[in-house]
Amino acid sequence: MDATILHADLDAFYASVEQLLDPALRGRPIAVGGGVVLAASYEAKAYGVRGGMPGRRARELCPGLIFVGGHFKEYQRLGDAAIGVLGDFTPLVERISIDEAFADVAGCTHLFGPPAEIAAAIRHRVRAELGLPISIGVARTKHLAKIASQVAKPDGLVVVDPAAELAFLHDLPVELMWGVGPVSKARLADSGIHTIGQLAETPGRSLERLLGHAAGEKLAALAWNRDPREVRTHRRAQSAGAQSALGRKPAEERVFVPTLRHLADRVATRLRAKSRPGRTVTVRVRFADLHAVTRSVTLDAPVSATTILAEIAEELVRAVLADHPRERFISLLAISVSHLEHEPAMQLDLPLGLADERRRPGSRKGNARWLADRAVDRIRERFGWDAVGYGSVALGGARSVPDAFRELAEKDLG
Repeated sequence: MDATILHADLDAFYASVEQLLDPALRGRPIAVGGGVVLAASYEAKAYGVRGGMPGRRARELCPGLIFVGGHFKEYQRLGDAAIGVLGDFTPLVERISIDEAFADVAGCTHLFGPPAEIAAAIRHRVRAELGLPISIGVARTKHLAKIASQVAKPDGLVVVDPAAELAFLHDLPVELMWGVGPVSKARLADSGIHTIGQLAETPGRSLERLLGHAAGEKLAALAWNRDPREVRTHRRAQSAGAQSALGRKPAEERVFVPTLRHLADRVATRLRAKSRPGRTVTVRVRFADLHAVTRSVTLDAPVSATTILAEIAEELVRAVLADHPRERFISLLAISVSHLEHEPAMQLDLPLGLADERRRPGSRKGNARWLADRAVDRIRERFGWDAVGYGSVALGGARSVPDAFRELAEKDLG
């Protein structure tokens, strides 16, 4: 097979847009955000500044750091325009975020030349038409193309020869692999695994003990570039989630309850808009040392009511904190709902007087909650998101990450 899959990734996208809009910021260390860094320019990254970092810590690392508020409509416009350039070359474009996408150019080389030339033409057009840097990796598989685009950064192009895939792949650090985060990286490092080649040579049982069966099996396959996934033009999300980077806040109810209720509001609103309630609720709690813990519960009936989702999330977070009594600070909270179902109408329950009746969507009390949510939805549709809200959320104070920024990362539920 030829290397015909492209992974295109706009470089330091949000910060690059800000430097594009204000030429005085070009070449200077900037961060989008305030209390929390949402994104950083390469000049800021050179000092160790990264997304999700508390603003105070970022300023300590880079005294000359310039914070900007963010132009979210411009992010959406320019992100759409950049992905649109890929669509001018091939209809097989799979967008995976606001600023990155895969493209399969196997069927259009007779029109535009070899894949490397197509990638170079895309980079030239994005720079010339939009003024933004973009890095592209070209390879035979999606996973390798994504790794190649990371190697190409900033503002570069890397084409992986199919005859030299493993030679290219195995010398790279293991954290470049899709699915290896800080926790997995640390576990692998403790076992002396630092490169993808070392991971490839590690026995499967050893990887399973370190990472679990599913993750170990998946990473072992990717380390040998076994990735049969094709570029899909429409990716419907199988879950809906939202997260909030808090910086460093006390692990107390006055902090996590308003945050969880705001996140539940965002997630449940999306579920109701598409009539896709979900059965499994998962929370993620990241502590000050960046160690993260997840907890989940699968329900008897799918939910999409804001208050029901918020209460379930609160119980899960309380369970996490009870299991980790020494953790005093939280840096991030997240909620996701999976096992989504298509449910255009509410299935009502008989009034059996069950203990969890308030949380059963089809019960009298549960249905009342859902109807209140729908009333809120209709008001927001007409007058905007800020026209009405939930008192417990409003009393939680200002949020560190603007909702507009979160919306850019939300996938289509279909």
